[in-house]
Amino acid sequence: MTTVTSPVAGRAISLAAVPDPVFSGGMIGPGTAVDPPREPSVAISPVDGVVVSLHPHAFVVVDGEGHGVLTHLGIDTVQLNGAGSELLVGKGDTVRRGDGIVRWDPARVEVAGKSPVCPVVALEAGTEDLGGLREDGELSPGDTLFTWR
Repeated sequence: MTTVTSPVAGRAISLAAVPDPVFSGGMIGPGTAVDPPREPSVAISPVDGVVVSLHPHAFVVVDGEGHGVLTHLGIDTVQLNGAGSELLVGKGDTVRRGDGIVRWDPARVEVAGKSPVCPVVALEAGTEDLGGLREDGELSPGDTLFTWR
């Protein structure tokens, strides 16, 4: 079983509440989302594993069980071309839960007219594979979002 933890501080919200039909419709996979405070922060790895995809706006870490977890830093933030973000690791790096992956600024995202809400998605999973899904309440980085069995 994999425990997936929050890559950012903020308020947990359901994936259905994410202002993007691809995420809210579960097309990428099941999971949850975090509405972060509007201040510079570091998004951390939600699992131990290998960084298989890395961009200023999103990253995927695959754990030892082959579970890929997508963290998307805001909605439509690919359009910002990395402005205000700094990569702290490289693609292919092995990371531990809690290691910094991307430094970013949710306030800058919002000023640019985008939502800073961060979907955290279990790739290639079914909703029945996830347990203990957090969809409300305040979160600190590293708090459990869900388990994946």
